[in-house]
Amino acid sequence: MSDIYPTTSRNTVKRVPKRAHYDQETIFSILDAGFLAHVGISVDGQPFVIPTAYGRKGETIYLHGATTSRLIKTGQEGFRMCIIVTHLDGIVLARSAFHHSMNYRSAVLFGTATLVPDAEKEAALFMISEQILKGRWEESRLPNAKELKATSVLAFQIEEASAKIREGGPGDESEDYALPIWAGVLPMQQIYGPPIPDEVLTPGIPLPESVTDAVKGKG
Repeated sequence: MSDIYPTTSRNTVKRVPKRAHYDQETIFSILDAGFLAHVGISVDGQPFVIPTAYGRKGETIYLHGATTSRLIKTGQEGFRMCIIVTHLDGIVLARSAFHHSMNYRSAVLFGTATLVPDAEKEAALFMISEQILKGRWEESRLPNAKELKATSVLAFQIEEASAKIREGGPGDESEDYALPIWAGVLPMQQIYGPPIPDEVLTPGIPLPESVTDAVKGKG
C-alpha cells in the first residue's frame, strides 16, 4: 500500500478539511504516541465503543482481551471495526464562548481483524506491552499456559485511515478582538508522577528501568 491512504466516503474529513492528514507518517506518529484506543463495533445493530490498550507493528494494530469478551468475539468473526486514538494538547480559550476549542491530534482507522494464532499470541502481547511501557515485558514474569489460553489477541489491519490535527490559538470574530477578555491556549500534556510502590512490595527492590525511563520521559 502507498504511504498515503486514499480518501473514501468513510475516512474523508469533511469538517475543516484543511486539518486532515492521510499520510502514514502522521497517522503512525499519533498511534505511536499513545497506547489507549477506543474501538467501535456493532453487535446485532447495537453500537459499542470499547476502550482498550493496543500495540502497533506496521499497519497492524494488536488488541487483546478475554476469549469471551464482546470485542474479541465480534472481531474474530470478521466484522468491520473502527479504531480511534486521540491526544488532547490544549484548551483553546477564545473571547467568545462560541469559539472555544481544543488543540488535539486524532487518528481514525477502518478495517477488519483476524484472530492471532496461538503460536504468535505471545509475540503480539509483547507488542502491546511495549506500547504501554517499553521494557516492562522483560522485567516481568511472562504469561503461563493458563493465562495465554484465557487471552485472545486480534490483529486489526488498517485499510483506510485519516488524521485530524488542530494547532494554534483561538479564531475570534473581528469585532471581538477589542473586548477586554483574556484569550489564548491552556496547554495540556500527559506526564508520569512519582512511582507508588505496592503496599506488599518486598523491601529493597529498586525501581525497574522501564519505570525510571518513563518518569524521565524516555518511555
